[in-house]
Amino acid sequence: MRTIVRRIALAVAALIPLAACSPGDAGEKTKLTIATFGEFGYAPLIAEYEKLHPDIAVQNRVTDFDTHHKGLATQLAAGRGAADVVAIEEQYMPQYRKVRDKFADLAGYGARELERQWVPWKWAQGTDGAFVLGLGTDMGSLALCYRRDLFQAAGLPVDRDEVAKLIPDWNAYAATAERFTAKTPGVKFADSAGTVYTAMLNQSPENYFSQRDDSFIADRNPSVRSAFFLSGGLAAKGQTAAATTFTQAWNVAIKQGSFATVACPAWMLSQIKEAGGDANRGKWDVTTVPGSSGNQGGSFLTVPKQGEHQKEAYELARWLTAPEQQKKLFLSDGILPSEPAVYEDPQVVAHTDAYFGDAPIGRIFASSAERLRPNYRGLRDADVRPEFGRALGRIEDRTETVDQAWTKAVQLALAALK
Repeated sequence: MRTIVRRIALAVAALIPLAACSPGDAGEKTKLTIATFGEFGYAPLIAEYEKLHPDIAVQNRVTDFDTHHKGLATQLAAGRGAADVVAIEEQYMPQYRKVRDKFADLAGYGARELERQWVPWKWAQGTDGAFVLGLGTDMGSLALCYRRDLFQAAGLPVDRDEVAKLIPDWNAYAATAERFTAKTPGVKFADSAGTVYTAMLNQSPENYFSQRDDSFIADRNPSVRSAFFLSGGLAAKGQTAAATTFTQAWNVAIKQGSFATVACPAWMLSQIKEAGGDANRGKWDVTTVPGSSGNQGGSFLTVPKQGEHQKEAYELARWLTAPEQQKKLFLSDGILPSEPAVYEDPQVVAHTDAYFGDAPIGRIFASSAERLRPNYRGLRDADVRPEFGRALGRIEDRTETVDQAWTKAVQLALAALK
């Protein structure tokens, strides 16, 4: 989900070396491309891989989240244009499993021998029966990022353990929002209703579709309804900043201290640092997320069948997802791996972050990962999920009440499925 604006500039920059290099620069090297949405922290790893494999040259194509996934759909349909290795975000995996004939079966290259490398649910997301579609990269187990200075101004506890006791679940979160707003009316408690809603929804075993038969159940799933009405209630009371994650408005709100909390997967910490800058160093802290841990984000590396170097592409994907490389990514970029051997590693567990007041982020996110249980998304999740996000936006801009927004979201979701 790493869709911050500067990633587009990186994408453009990534294309420049192709034009600048003379034909002889790569010699007879096998050229591989890897396409990611946003920055996965792969640049130093790719440089290392090229040193270990002098016969391989790797180019990383970086684009934003939507452009990446829409482009992949077009490339697969056309039978050309896809990178040799392509990252796919976990919410899109169900729909790409339906067109698995467009991808190389990684089991044919020995991927099944690696199964125990990942937590079982992550491995299962990347497979379709015996077919192995992708190798897991990171996951998005949740914590709660909060502003210590704003909590103090509102007369709330600031110690991360005390904050965890104050907000053990989402009802307590809503009650704390009331206390916060009463003392600091000029600052919002949450960044957006959508962030709260997503975090709550990700803690439910099922969302919009039934795991049993993939039927639409959002209109009768109590988890969806409770998440919508609690987050929508925060919006209706003016307790959210209406700043959608990673938009320019969100970056500005982070920099200006316009809100006090955000449910944050490990990969979001670098985005908060980037948006907040040095002026906000030490003002943020990290504690456990309300409720149980849920998963927000995480990807897989796949190999489209149209590529000319599928075996070499698999070897690159295998190396990038190996525990040694995944550990480096967490220690350098805070990207939490989906591999127990890594997030249980003593060096990872002991890792702290000075920007967040030396918060023990290794321990917090490792504990969150241990408690995480996957939720069933459904084959057409991407068709209906946006309707509920837009509905929460209409509450935030005061054009609809919570009840009106809920009714319309359900109606539009059902229409999208016809």
